[in-house]
Amino acid sequence: MAITIEKSSIESALSDQLRKLADTSVTDCYQCGKCSAGCPVVDRMDILPSKIIRLAQLGQFDAVLRSKTIWLCASCITCTTRCPREVDISAIMDALRQMALERGIADKRSREIIQFHRAFLDTVWAFGRMQEFPLVGDYKMRSFKFLQDILTAPLMLLRGKLHFLPR
Repeated sequence: MAITIEKSSIESALSDQLRKLADTSVTDCYQCGKCSAGCPVVDRMDILPSKIIRLAQLGQFDAVLRSKTIWLCASCITCTTRCPREVDISAIMDALRQMALERGIADKRSREIIQFHRAFLDTVWAFGRMQEFPLVGDYKMRSFKFLQDILTAPLMLLRGKLHFLPR
């Protein structure tokens, strides 16, 4: 006798939304763990990428959307290239971030990440490419963290890692 678990209509709607936004299906994942093994920022995450996919498979979207993992994902696509089932995990993380924003689920850390992304995109939009100094200035203005890197910046300038003008 097979046991069937019915998803609620909310979980089903969230699953459908995730599938449409990411253009990939979490059901294809068979939990091999290659995504987590190859992730360069996994040591900072509260839930492994493979477990995020598993929670999404089970319809546990509250835990997924409240996790730090979706915000810490670097979108480097390492997980996607390592996946033997070709599940686009990077796109799933992007879609989960979008779903969290739509539902107003954002903690202090995620707001800082969003501010950085906006500063980055504004810099690229303004200059046609990434420029370190305007990026840092824009981010500092958005986040009100004016003195956070006050000791690091002079060392970076001396070592040639931070440039006032584009190369």
